Amino acid sequence: MATSVLIVDDERAIRDSIQIVLADEGYKTETSSDGKDALFKIKDNNYDVVITDIKMPNMDGMELLKEASKISPDTFFIIMTAYASVKTAISAIREGAYDYLMKPIEFDDLLLRLKRLSRYKKLSLENKSLRQRVSAEPGYQNIIGESNAIKKVFRLITQVAKTKSNVLITGKSGTGKELVAKAIHHNSNRKDEIFLPINCGAISESLIESELFGHKKGSFTGAIDEKVGLFKVADGGTLFLDEIGDLPLNMQVKLLRAIEDKRFIPVGGTKTISTDVRIIAATNQNLFKKSEAGEFREDLYYRLNVIEISLPSLNERRDDVPLLVNYFVAKYCNEMGKKILGVDNEAMKALMNHNWRGGVRELENIIERAVIFSFDDVIKMENLSDYIRDNVSNYGFPVSLKEAVKNFEREHIINVIKNNNYNKEETAKVLEIGLSSLYRKMEELNIPTKFSENDL
Repeated sequence: MATSVLIVDDERAIRDSIQIVLADEGYKTETSSDGKDALFKIKDNNYDVVITDIKMPNMDGMELLKEASKISPDTFFIIMTAYASVKTAISAIREGAYDYLMKPIEFDDLLLRLKRLSRYKKLSLENKSLRQRVSAEPGYQNIIGESNAIKKVFRLITQVAKTKSNVLITGKSGTGKELVAKAIHHNSNRKDEIFLPINCGAISESLIESELFGHKKGSFTGAIDEKVGLFKVADGGTLFLDEIGDLPLNMQVKLLRAIEDKRFIPVGGTKTISTDVRIIAATNQNLFKKSEAGEFREDLYYRLNVIEISLPSLNERRDDVPLLVNYFVAKYCNEMGKKILGVDNEAMKALMNHNWRGGVRELENIIERAVIFSFDDVIKMENLSDYIRDNVSNYGFPVSLKEAVKNFEREHIINVIKNNNYNKEETAKVLEIGLSSLYRKMEELNIPTKFSENDL
């Protein structure tokens, strides 16, 4: 596939001459006369390289570089500059530009640099793929991400891991609750002992007590042998109770007693058995609301919820999508014996803006399928699932500008409120508006005026 290049300069003679030279060499080229027009084109197209002047009307090359890096991080920039602005060009390199050229442009030098860039890009993709295979931090069990939301989770894991406290992990399906539970265990003083997961929703009500606490031979029909319960098997280690919200009410009483007393009685038994188990529970339900409705014991909820770790959905940490994509590409290439370096810009934009209802698990399935159907060195749009391609035209954005601005304002106000510990007076100061204006905005944007972290 031909390398696509966008040439940006307010001097038409320079634009046209570079375009003619590159087109003759087989490059796919387009031009823009200023930074703003170029930014619109970068939003709508997928350029491998942008060659831009620094000094231009409307938006200069530095600002274009900064804005374009947010929407097309895999596009390489080459800055054109006159001698007097060499310092600015060097600043651009520090901001992420790949290279700079002195005016007047020597075309042989430009072509040489573009060939060098192509080699560099290929090596960069190979290195990124390699790093994803080996960079999983010990103890964090492949929790991939660098966004602020996931960094907060890492900090909480580090803070709670060494304690003995029970932990409740909340989040939608596909957010990685078991991975976080394993990370807590592997960073704790129990790391050399067993980590034992059990899905409370996958075991029938009649068997769950026997699974947790064991049973004596002959204690019920079918109990032909004595069974050791998971509370004893996990002695000294960590017991992970996934989907705790599905635990039957009658079992919740027995679980609470076992957690508080660190002792239990097997089904059909008469003697108590002591155990030292750390409990980590997880749910995709709102246990607080379930307890208010009488569907979950309030005392058990507070016993489990000594420390709560709320996991962000993938839609709340879109900055991590490229990292996750490259990680899963490397994972499935390794399993299938393929050599795919990454994902092209068009496909990455579609993945970045998709509404990930199924979270990381959905993304992993999409990439596994794409690796199967890709026979090039990069994954393209045609390799993605139909429902990703069918929805790509909207890119996940609101239809109208008014709606987009409204959504941004709501998101921004909520984030500022959270950062100021839900203090609305401080929030108003940060937003540089009056408190009454903040309340009006919150009402207009359907933000509750009384809420906590669990409500947003």
